[in-house]
Amino acid sequence: MLRPLRETFHEEDYPNLLVGLASPDDAAVYQVSDDQALIFTTDFFTPVVDDPYTYGAVAAANAMSDVYAMGGQVVLALSIAAFPPKLPARVVGEILRGAAEKVAEAGGVIAGGHTIDDDEPKFGLAVMGTIHPRRVGKKGGARPGDQLLLTKPLGVGIITTAAKGDQADPAHLAGAIQSMLQLNRRAAKLAQQVEFHAITDVTGFALLGHGFEMAGQSRARLRFYFDRLPFLPGAADYAEQWLFPGGACNNQRAYGPHVSFAGLAEEKQMLLFTPETSGGLLIALPPAEAARLEALCRAAGQAVWRVGEVVEGEGIEVVL
Repeated sequence: MLRPLRETFHEEDYPNLLVGLASPDDAAVYQVSDDQALIFTTDFFTPVVDDPYTYGAVAAANAMSDVYAMGGQVVLALSIAAFPPKLPARVVGEILRGAAEKVAEAGGVIAGGHTIDDDEPKFGLAVMGTIHPRRVGKKGGARPGDQLLLTKPLGVGIITTAAKGDQADPAHLAGAIQSMLQLNRRAAKLAQQVEFHAITDVTGFALLGHGFEMAGQSRARLRFYFDRLPFLPGAADYAEQWLFPGGACNNQRAYGPHVSFAGLAEEKQMLLFTPETSGGLLIALPPAEAARLEALCRAAGQAVWRVGEVVEGEGIEVVL
């Protein structure tokens, strides 16, 4: 949708714009000095859980994730809100409190925002982060031979969809909420201690959508091993019941032609097209650096899974 703006903003006219409309990266990056660049992003959505405090916190974690996907750290945020006029002030306050405490956990500050009336609640943040100009993480750059690491399990989207239909086990929903609330802050810091080639986060376009963007920008092919992929408890059960959100079908239509599956049941394929909220980081890096990052993650208590590799070609393949 932003593609027509390229006719107005020719990026060669803005030498300090390190990442902009020319690439499908997770946030914009603008260099302000020799050793500092600003990362800027925004995200907001309708409630994914019933509890207002948790909704605000999840929305904040999800919005900040794109800063971490660029390798940076959060410093400043503005709230973006659309609430029904009849929504009780207590509920609004809890949404804002959840977001505020999550931003504080990230080491940042909410310094303002804007609210409008709307029939359906919508909430999120505009977020600013910082990064050294030479350490900006991008989706492009993965090379054949690289290993693919993932820092959070998959399955949030199908579990929250099951919960909306009152078909989710409370324990499964609790696990999904815990995953959504976990910041990618620590994972991004650890990634900055190694030499990675490409990085993104797994959110609305699902593992295969964001993976396809990485493959396309890198002019390479990503190979995922399904049996190595981590899933939250309950995700596979709800997949067998075919409780997928509409976004999974949208992703399948958009990215399915670019993915090949080897001996994988259809419900397992659909799991990989299912949108995630506040998902983990997907990182491509050389084998030795992958081993270093795995060791750093173990020492820091950060979960990480080696889920695939980069090979010659284009698109994505998923094998058992």
